[in-house]
Amino acid sequence: MQTPLHLQPDYTAYRGYYQIKLPLEMEPVIPADDPVRLLSAFVEEMDLSELYDTYDRVRKNQATPRQMLKIMIYASMNRLFSSRDIETACKRDINFMYLLEGMPAPDHSTIARFISLHLSACSKPILTNVTSILHDLGEISGKTLFIDGTKIESCANKYTFVWKKSVTKHQARLFEKIISFIEECETLYGIKVVYGGKATLHTMKRLRKKLYKIREEEQITFVYGNGHRKSQLQKSIETLEGYIRKLKEYTKHLHICGKRNSYSKTDPDATFMHLKEDAMRNGQLKPAYNLQHGVDAQYITWLDLSSHPTDVLTLVPFIKDMEGYLPFQYKEIVADAGYESEEAYVFLEQNGQVSYLKPQNYEISKTRKYRQDISRRENMKYDSETDEYICSNGRKLKQIYDRHNKNRNGYVSTVTIYECENCQGCPYKDKCIHGNNCKTPMEERNKRLNVSKVMKEKREETMERITTEYGTQLRMNRSIQVEGSFAVIKEDMNFRRYLYRGKENVLAQSVLLAIAYNINKLHFKIQGGRTSQFLTELKAS
Repeated sequence: MQTPLHLQPDYTAYRGYYQIKLPLEMEPVIPADDPVRLLSAFVEEMDLSELYDTYDRVRKNQATPRQMLKIMIYASMNRLFSSRDIETACKRDINFMYLLEGMPAPDHSTIARFISLHLSACSKPILTNVTSILHDLGEISGKTLFIDGTKIESCANKYTFVWKKSVTKHQARLFEKIISFIEECETLYGIKVVYGGKATLHTMKRLRKKLYKIREEEQITFVYGNGHRKSQLQKSIETLEGYIRKLKEYTKHLHICGKRNSYSKTDPDATFMHLKEDAMRNGQLKPAYNLQHGVDAQYITWLDLSSHPTDVLTLVPFIKDMEGYLPFQYKEIVADAGYESEEAYVFLEQNGQVSYLKPQNYEISKTRKYRQDISRRENMKYDSETDEYICSNGRKLKQIYDRHNKNRNGYVSTVTIYECENCQGCPYKDKCIHGNNCKTPMEERNKRLNVSKVMKEKREETMERITTEYGTQLRMNRSIQVEGSFAVIKEDMNFRRYLYRGKENVLAQSVLLAIAYNINKLHFKIQGGRTSQFLTELKAS
């Protein structure tokens, strides 16, 4: 007879005559080729001593740090990123129960704290461990690294922006108000504060101290509320306190910005950038991180986060950071045109690495319009003996001076300026000299060229390398491997926005995604019989 239905909190009374059936263990239920088994075996081989060091003590009858790492990676493999969704999966999914090994399911707070307090403190050493294991298994070459970047939106309010240019402008206006205010105070109270016509925060604090001293000497009482008239000294002190607060606020904004142009108040590590996901179609800037991937044999072997909205300044810091962790050095660096710079060329050469950086003018240089443009340096004759360029009209452009440019990373490049002796009466002048915003009239202007000789030499050497059969194969594999990693993470894994704030937490979540991607890739390679394959071969034309 079935148990009658009663409203009670213990639902096990409704089971009736339900008979528990074998098997009671989860081991036989999970297929032999399920990736959860590969994940468990892979994490067991990892050295997690740094992760364990982030704990004061590991409690009994709770999931261990190794088990927590397993379920977090497996959750990313199955497109589960919310801590509450992971908690639900640990209670219902048999594969998560298999990874927990009989331990109770952690709650969502424990899962969130695992990322923010523990994994964020050792995310890069854990990724280093994963890469080392793949290298020992022979799954990555350790020779060729493909680099590319993508922007992923931050978990921050898109309207809490702070623009460095705007803060600098308002700060300059505030200083003008402060100078006139201090001059007014010096006249009213017969004091001397400013020397040299400049005011700083220290100057304002010194003025405040003198005003309060006047208040004590004259025993002036400050009043507030309706029906009271404030004294001139009280008005001056309140104005000064407001200026000091505002100046501290502007100073704080500029300090947080650093070398960046903007940041978000709800996530100060995020920088406002243009994203491809533009729902409003108005080019709105959003707080985001520039995620850089280094891929070898279709595995993400290294990653880093950058605050630069473009990739040109990210290559050198990325390689330096990677070589500080990995036990081996890549000899060939392959990247897209967005990474090309003189700094990158020089650094790779000094670091003993071969660059396969696609020149920024590679695609446009194939067009007829580019080859027929007489204003470009590439279409002029060059005399190496006299160091002169010869234009289409046969006139010489001679070196006049050198200019030194310094980028945000501190690299100084030398640019040589060439100028034509006389462009008067040249029939090609309108086609050769561009720029309508120049203050000098067109009749008085001469053709100029800005040439970095180091950049020119390195670009020619790289151009020869990337146009060989091997260089073409590397460029093809770059588009397949590293761009493929972003396609899988953004489209297949449906990850388009970080769930945590702060660079360390965002980096930890990026590392989880990378490890999940690597385990899935290893699983498919094993099942497809494609292990130890590093490069995709070129098709015979």
